[in-house]
Amino acid sequence: MRDPSDGPGKGRKAERSVLPLIHDRTFEPRYGEAVRLSPLVARLTAPNASPFTFYGTNTYLIGEGDLAVIDPGPADEAHVRAILAAAEGRRISHIVVTHTHRDHSPGARLLKAHVDAPIVGADAHRPARPLNIGEINPLDAGGDCEHVADRVLSHGEALEGDGWTLEAVETPGHTANHLAFALGGEGTLFSGDHVMAWSTSIVAPPDGSMADYMASLETLMARAEARYYPGHGGTVEEAQGYVAALKAHRLAREAAVLERIKAGDGTIPAMVRIIYRDVDPVLHGPAALSVLAHVEDLVARGAVLCEGPPSLTAHYELA
Repeated sequence: MRDPSDGPGKGRKAERSVLPLIHDRTFEPRYGEAVRLSPLVARLTAPNASPFTFYGTNTYLIGEGDLAVIDPGPADEAHVRAILAAAEGRRISHIVVTHTHRDHSPGARLLKAHVDAPIVGADAHRPARPLNIGEINPLDAGGDCEHVADRVLSHGEALEGDGWTLEAVETPGHTANHLAFALGGEGTLFSGDHVMAWSTSIVAPPDGSMADYMASLETLMARAEARYYPGHGGTVEEAQGYVAALKAHRLAREAAVLERIKAGDGTIPAMVRIIYRDVDPVLHGPAALSVLAHVEDLVARGAVLCEGPPSLTAHYELA
């Protein structure tokens, strides 16, 4: 899911010599067709296009014999039938879920009704932090609270299939239970919604955490995979440089938040009006959640003060 705000603060330093963040929105979904990306990987895009999902959710089929299916997508029987057709009679041995948003995981249950395969990967949906007293989670509708995994994977655990291995990489931030998966022998990684070529990922409390998101970027930067297959849009090439650019972009947003607070814009709506003045006002609501994620992180690090827990209505000042 994208951050509609697309368009270095205290305690963090930007990387030097980082290339600018340039998104690649050239993507042809080819609905209903399995697009071959490598000898082991094919991509099938669900027809659930939206401002947050781009052309739709990418489902990946891994293997030449028995298959793993990563992110079967939304509750769409037609897409599940397309997955089964793309398998071409091969056995589906694992149904893998990166995270529990309704555009990624409900299809796992539909697919399991057709095949004898466990659902593995992300655990049950949960927020990144407990809700504050009186707080309503604006993201409830997007979470798949019915998801139950047959096997929850932890960081570094591996799935082994017919000629392939997938290593789980914990990447919380977009959601608390987000996992990426490294494909052994190919130097590639299935990045879910944590890293996407077409847009930055939305990080919105209470489901998401900016501190976790930034730490997960560091996790990926410490790895060697050079190509990412994301949950939406096209392949991320030269992934290490792109992840560094994502980090720099988030640090620039953080700096903008600190600058607005310093200038006296002590509320999130006031910050959004300035920081996102070139963004369609229809998207200012989601942008406010992105600013809240930054502010929560800044308060936790002691850079910003507020009375009570950080919220969309609180007043903020520099420490």
